[in-house]
Amino acid sequence: MAKASAKIPACSFCGMPQSDNQLLLAGHNAYICESCVQKAYEIVVTDKQHHNKQKPPYSEDIKALTPKEIKKYLDEYVIGQDEAKKILSVAVYNHYKRVFNKTKISHKQENNVELEKSNILLIGETGTGKTLLAKTIARLLNVPFCIADATAITEAGYVGEDVETILTRLLQAADYDVKAAEKGIVFIDEIDKIARKSGDNPSITKDVGGEGVQQALLKILEGADVFVPPQGGRKHPEQQMIRINTRNILFICGGAFVGLDKIISSRININVIGFKGKASEEIDKNNLLPFVTSHDLKTYGLIPELLGRLPVIATLESLSKDALKRILLEPKNALIKQYIYLFALDNIQLSFEEEVFDLMVDTAIELKLGARGLRSICETIMTDLMFELPKKNEKPIEYTITKEYAEKKLHKLKLKTQSIKKSI
Repeated sequence: MAKASAKIPACSFCGMPQSDNQLLLAGHNAYICESCVQKAYEIVVTDKQHHNKQKPPYSEDIKALTPKEIKKYLDEYVIGQDEAKKILSVAVYNHYKRVFNKTKISHKQENNVELEKSNILLIGETGTGKTLLAKTIARLLNVPFCIADATAITEAGYVGEDVETILTRLLQAADYDVKAAEKGIVFIDEIDKIARKSGDNPSITKDVGGEGVQQALLKILEGADVFVPPQGGRKHPEQQMIRINTRNILFICGGAFVGLDKIISSRININVIGFKGKASEEIDKNNLLPFVTSHDLKTYGLIPELLGRLPVIATLESLSKDALKRILLEPKNALIKQYIYLFALDNIQLSFEEEVFDLMVDTAIELKLGARGLRSICETIMTDLMFELPKKNEKPIEYTITKEYAEKKLHKLKLKTQSIKKSI
């Protein structure tokens, strides 16, 4: 009698029989094909990502911080600007103390006190650290953070972005977790660019990016329920909206306010005209921003309603040569440390002559690039080295950047800058 033919193995999950093109893994009285293995792997990875999500941004850690601890953390990443860091630390501390009701008040009458939100206005020249301060604060607090550019915002109905798109970016940074977004930080850069145009030079066109934008910003700065398009762009009737309450969102606005020093100078000169007193001797004519008042900002073009919603004003000082050199070398993420690490990944031990740092700083001051310009100066010096030095299977080498080499590279940068200024 002939024996029955052996049964062809098949996947225990999908039932796919074994074939020449399909791998079948055998287990204890079970089989699984490669397609099911791939699907199972994807399910496991997705599940792990879901369970290993970052802790909620509004965790208890925020409540444990004090203003001194916040400033100490800022000192590790931001050089100088002690007064601005102190003001910012206190404002952020008070904001999240208000959000989480950190203090326990014993008197029943005081429990009815409603704390107002205190948004922040940072004023300082380009490259002084406005954006860096906001980024560092958000990283410390572990809250959703986004940067918005005020110059891209226009009044409703015009080409550009609505103010609600600012909150769309925050929502995206919070991975569409509305509760997390409602306790985040928004940095609105270039706030000075939406200043109301002066009445002395009336424009023949409507100021769609000026006072109207300031008026539109009022409701989100104050605290209101705002309907936000999840993907950004203009709002449409058929588009599904997400409601966000901005009452507990901290807004930090920053701007260079070019020409504000002239307004301050005019006001101070009027007050001390005709005599020379101690007040005039104590004023540094090259650094007038610390003497700014709300009246000066109103004269500049910010409407009083907007200023009322930005009660905390911090000014950033121009960076000195010593401060720029410290920025190059001292912070945890200092530029020089970054380049040394980059070269070390290629088995190259990079070092610098001390004069090279002074040359970089002098170039930044000469070209008026600020701290942000130090990166472009470093790139100008390093690019050729990063192209030539890395080699495969090479023994560790040492390379020192000399002052002569840096001068040769920076000479081209200075020539480019001079030619640009002449064309302007």
